[in-house]
Amino acid sequence: MKAKTHPPFFSDARVSCACGNKFVTGSTKQEIKVDVCNKCHPLYTGEHRFVDTKGKVEKFRKKQELAREMQKKLSSSKARKENKSEKKTKSLRELLAEG
Repeated sequence: MKAKTHPPFFSDARVSCACGNKFVTGSTKQEIKVDVCNKCHPLYTGEHRFVDTKGKVEKFRKKQELAREMQKKLSSSKARKENKSEKKTKSLRELLAEG
């Protein structure tokens, strides 16, 4: 094997989670910080919650709300157009028959 091609391996690398859980594992980094671990991840805990660190869930909900508002506007404008088209213009024959 060639020398100095692989990074150093630490068998006592410390991992610390945002929830406060800490454990030791092997890694090429001495210290690792993670947002979610097996103690706080919804899959392992059975809780139903969103793991959102960058605000993506809130951004998605805002987009959904805007989409609902646009859909309401479109449906109301379509209804107005249909009401206008329902007003049937009278033909020349009908106008002459009335007068």
